[in-house]
Amino acid sequence: MTDQHSTPVGTQPVDEPPKKSSRAGRNLPAAIAVGAALGGMLVVTLLFAPKVWVPIVSVAIAIATVEVGRRLREGGFAIPLVPLLVGGQAMIWLTWPFGAAGALGAFGGTVVVCMIWRLVSGGLSTAPQNYLRDTAVTVFLAAWVPLFASFGVLLIYPDDGAGRVFCLMLGVVASDVGGYAAGVLFGKHPMAPAISPKKSWEGLAGSLVLGVAVSALAVEYLTDKPWWVGVPLGLMLVITGTLGDLVESQVKRDLGIKDMGTLLPGHGGLMDRLDSVLPSAVATWIVLSLLA
Repeated sequence: MTDQHSTPVGTQPVDEPPKKSSRAGRNLPAAIAVGAALGGMLVVTLLFAPKVWVPIVSVAIAIATVEVGRRLREGGFAIPLVPLLVGGQAMIWLTWPFGAAGALGAFGGTVVVCMIWRLVSGGLSTAPQNYLRDTAVTVFLAAWVPLFASFGVLLIYPDDGAGRVFCLMLGVVASDVGGYAAGVLFGKHPMAPAISPKKSWEGLAGSLVLGVAVSALAVEYLTDKPWWVGVPLGLMLVITGTLGDLVESQVKRDLGIKDMGTLLPGHGGLMDRLDSVLPSAVATWIVLSLLA
């Protein structure tokens, strides 16, 4: 006897037409709409209230930490979310009075608390199981999300801070667009088929061309630095953006999932949008702090 609501094996419900998707398997119209909305919010914030960038990042990082932490817990890891969330906020907000030293100090404190939290989480009468594995993954998460994000916050404090954040975002977007366009038009040689089958060497070339060009223009017109600083910046953003995407793809592959969450239609979770931005924030801060 079958359930009246069930669908026979091998058939498709007639009232659910397939959604339009891109070659990446996404709902392309929804992805474009969400991307445009996020981009518009970013532009308005940086133009009219640049310091609001700090609370925006703090909220985004809390959400991303919860997304990744929940997925890791589903995968069998014991992740102490409470100290990670509190420590992540400390990494972001302590940059305001103390700069990079505040972020680094908060990161160190978060790691210490998480180590102790995991040690005593089951009581001191029994030894915790998989302590080394869980602690290593927790430290990885603390660095991957809030610590990397703190470098994005550090960009906003100089006089040309809004321009520096624009350099980060424009460079990452240009790299993504250039890689997508070149990959769709010319992509024939997979770059890392075991991790991300859609990425190609031709797409990487497109990322390099557009990413470097846009970064050079952004540095020239949006910061107080010469245009040539945009060349190493663009190179770094292409490298970190591409590798950041591959890192998240491998993490999701290890966990057996497609997306970190479902918050953003057409994109997945918020972390699925931040995977290339977070390491790129570190690269942007390094280049714009050390050159010229």
